[in-house]
Amino acid sequence: MSSTLNALSTSSASPGTLIAARWYDYIPIAIYFAFVIGVGLIARAKAATADGFLTSGRSLPAWVTGIAFVSANLGAVEIMGMSANGAQYGMPTFHYFWIGAVPAMIFLGLVMMPFYYGSKVRSVPEFMLKRYGTAAHLVNALSFALAQLLIAGINLYLLGKIMNWLLGWPLWVGLIVAAVIVFSYITMGGLSAAIYNEVLQFFVIVAALLPLTLIGLHRVGGWHGLTSKITEAATAAGTDPAQQLHSWPGNSISGFDSNLLSVVGLVFGLGFVLSFGYWTTNFVEVQRAMASDSISSAQSTPIIGTFVKMFVPFLVIVPGMVAGVMVSEVQQLKSGASTTYQYNDAVLYLMRDLLPNGLLGLAITGLLASFMAGMAANISAFNTVWGVDIYQHYIKKNADDAHYLMVGKLSTLTASVVAILTAIIASNYSNLMDYLQTLFSMFNAPLFATFIIGMFWKRATPHAGWIGLISGTLGALVVNILIWTERLVMPGQGGAFLAAGVAFTVDVVITVLVSMATKPKPDSELKGFVYALTPKSERTDPHLYQLPWFRRPIPLGIIAGVLVIALNSIFH
Repeated sequence: MSSTLNALSTSSASPGTLIAARWYDYIPIAIYFAFVIGVGLIARAKAATADGFLTSGRSLPAWVTGIAFVSANLGAVEIMGMSANGAQYGMPTFHYFWIGAVPAMIFLGLVMMPFYYGSKVRSVPEFMLKRYGTAAHLVNALSFALAQLLIAGINLYLLGKIMNWLLGWPLWVGLIVAAVIVFSYITMGGLSAAIYNEVLQFFVIVAALLPLTLIGLHRVGGWHGLTSKITEAATAAGTDPAQQLHSWPGNSISGFDSNLLSVVGLVFGLGFVLSFGYWTTNFVEVQRAMASDSISSAQSTPIIGTFVKMFVPFLVIVPGMVAGVMVSEVQQLKSGASTTYQYNDAVLYLMRDLLPNGLLGLAITGLLASFMAGMAANISAFNTVWGVDIYQHYIKKNADDAHYLMVGKLSTLTASVVAILTAIIASNYSNLMDYLQTLFSMFNAPLFATFIIGMFWKRATPHAGWIGLISGTLGALVVNILIWTERLVMPGQGGAFLAAGVAFTVDVVITVLVSMATKPKPDSELKGFVYALTPKSERTDPHLYQLPWFRRPIPLGIIAGVLVIALNSIFH
């Protein structure tokens, strides 16, 4: 940690800049920041009350929340982390999207969003409160708040790093400036500002990354040229090129030598536990859908997001694969040489080597947009959970609206400051996806087990809710400690998959055992929170059949499912 602090304090000025930007590269950056602040000012009217600031008053159309749903996830980890994975592991990284995202997003839209939206809860922990009671609610709220602060630090760290590489500012200065910008527009416009900025940021990100993908593929001779160069490099290094050029069985990313165990680990650990745990219970994502203007819009939000999500790999993973054969620093990493370079920087090195000035400024703007989108999503989710689930419920009840609005803005400030500290933790990881999957295994996997049991089994009791949640989290923590102390050695990200599987299994077993020994809630208190006890009319939009087919969740979900199966078959 001391070395990290020294790095933060001694990062050099302009002589140490990696990206040689010219004055006109700063024009799109300046325009973008002006738009960001402008959106915050425009959205101020929606943030005049605590409900408007924290939930946007449930007034946004499905196309806006659908794009924001994906954009909130298209942050530092998606851009830098998936590019790092692409450079390090190659095509198995596609699983994070086609196995580890799309199926869970479809399930969220078709099955779970009617409960979230119909129950009129303002957060996922609030759903836990009404289903399980106070203890489970408090455990979930505290763990979620901590997770958001840690993940916000990842985005902020990379924001500051871009400023360091572009402007030569010391990293700690970049962290502070970036935190101030995100804090400003969220404070002005609340959740509405965050969501509308995420829509803007999405288009900026695509405009930035698409040229990088196309130029990179052109330079290596297209897809065939890329696969040929990967084969040559892997053969020269004495490794099997198939590990990078075939997504299945994915041994390099799962950490298992056995093909069977690798497939099981990917399908169960990533595709089921981590994926469903993230997409169906992570309030950062669910919050966007809950800001929609109807149940059908809320259901369609994540499904609309799948059509974007399944094509994002071509914008983030493919550039990483190109960097693996074109960028000297990444080639040194892949050869096993002793070096201070990080896979996290693969896409930055590629921008440096491929993009001419002008396009370089646009690409940097896209990166800044992605990191700000991710950090803003984490902080807006944090301030809602802190304001609604912790402060309003446990610290000060029945205060006036102005007081809760002030608390929401103060919690935004606090989160922005704490994120500067958690950015230091993120800076210690060469591949940020390793760090993120570790966090998900402890925070998301057990929550998904508790949540799904409570939604489909009315016998699950309040005591089982919090005991199962804590037990699952501790199970994942034990596995991660064994990995950190090298008592258990698993290369790749198989350790996180294993920890997630253990968390889920322990949570399920403990929840069932405790439920059988304790008293459940009466059926009358579970209506709207347990599938079998909730009438279909309460989880269906009464105006659904007035909508054209392309605005209905089920047809959209079927089309998304067919497309993702086709992509898995083509790029196997």
